[in-house]
Order: sequence, then C-alpha cells, then structure tokens
Amino acid sequence: MKKVIAAAVLAGLMPFSQAMADDDIGCGLGSMVFAGKEGKVFKVLGATTNGTSGNQTFGITFGTLGCEGEGTVSSKEKLAMFIDGNMDNLARDIARGEGETLATLTDVWGMSDEAKAEFNTQARTNYAAIFASENVTSADVLANLNTMVADQNTLAAYAL
Repeated sequence: MKKVIAAAVLAGLMPFSQAMADDDIGCGLGSMVFAGKEGKVFKVLGATTNGTSGNQTFGITFGTLGCEGEGTVSSKEKLAMFIDGNMDNLARDIARGEGETLATLTDVWGMSDEAKAEFNTQARTNYAAIFASENVTSADVLANLNTMVADQNTLAAYAL
C-alpha cells in the first residue's frame, strides 16, 4: 500500500518536476524536498537524499523528480573544480605556456594533441585577459579561457 501511495504522490508531482532540479545537487527527491531552502546543510541533505535509494536513477530514467533523461554529460563542472583547486599553479603554467597543470587542464577539457599545443600558445598570449585582475575568481578564469577558445577557429569546437 505504501508503494502505491508513493507512486501516486510522485505521479502528482511530475508536472512540477522539471522546475525542481538544483544546479548544485542535481535532480531527485532531495531537490524536491529541500527546494527553496538555503545553506550548506540543506545542500548536503538534498544531495545525500538524491543519491540514496536509486531515486535519482529513477528520476533520470522516467523524467521525474526534476530529472531529464536527455542531454550530454558536460565537463564544465570538472573544469571549474580543477581550476578552482589549481589557480596558482595554472597561472604559473599559462604564463610559461607549458607545465603539468596546464597539460592536465587540456586533458580534462578533452582536447586533441594538436589543440593542446594551440591552446597553450593562445593562453600564454592572452594571459592578461585570462587573469584580468588580482581578485580574479576561478569562474572568471574558466569564462575567460572559454572566450579565448571560442574566438580561435582552431579551438572553437572545444568551446563550452
């Protein structure tokens, strides 16, 4: 009986499910239960709830719980996390046009060997635009790198 009630509740929420997904914690029951709440505690609780009991998988499979089954997995979040954790080393490597951190960035970005060489050269040339101020954030760096990539014919295919 509980399963029938749960299914009925979920079916009733289907029209609202697409608006419930949270960019930080994804889709699932946790995003719906903690919708509108603010703070890290609610983000953690929502993410934990989304990841338990297969509810996120269920939502993706059936297009419920704020989930969509269409689309592609993006590396933008991976790039943002990588840049955030490696800003100083990345700045040093971009200034030189080479280095382990820069090589890892292009790997995470998914660039071919030819594109990596062009990216490194362009990043070095555009260092001042990428790291536009002392207070530049990792999000700014990613946006500036993406703009640089989009503006280069040879790299435009890698624009996010």
